[in-house]
Amino acid sequence: MANYQLMIKQLAALLTNEPDPIANLANTSALVNQTVDQVNWVGFYLSDQAQEQLTLGPFQGKVACMHIQNGHGVCGTAAQTRQTQVVADVTSFPGYISCDAAAQSELVIPLVRKNGDLYGVFDLDAPIKDRFDRQLVATLEEVARIVMKSID
Repeated sequence: MANYQLMIKQLAALLTNEPDPIANLANTSALVNQTVDQVNWVGFYLSDQAQEQLTLGPFQGKVACMHIQNGHGVCGTAAQTRQTQVVADVTSFPGYISCDAAAQSELVIPLVRKNGDLYGVFDLDAPIKDRFDRQLVATLEEVARIVMKSID
């Protein structure tokens, strides 16, 4: 089991005083990908100005979908509802968008600015069902807060 508290401390130190959001997103996806086992995609989708669609941002993993409409798939649902989506089995999610056939479970955390605008989503896929337990979800929601603090 990964030391999630150490990852949180490393991330906070890594993002301190770095104003470039793309650099911060890139390093965040790399750190999480290195630390969390049994994931096969870790990355970000960024919201367009109209907040109607998400566009692929920095990530670690296989080639991914480039654009996702808000309200579509797990990422679009998280964007639209502004609520974390934990999907234990992607085949049971209505309207699931398959970018990688190996994905069996997914976690998507919305990234919301202080002013309430959607910045994007933090997306993780796993090659096993029911990968994202309560502890891991809470840890990754903390990762998302640290990322948004560095951006906002």
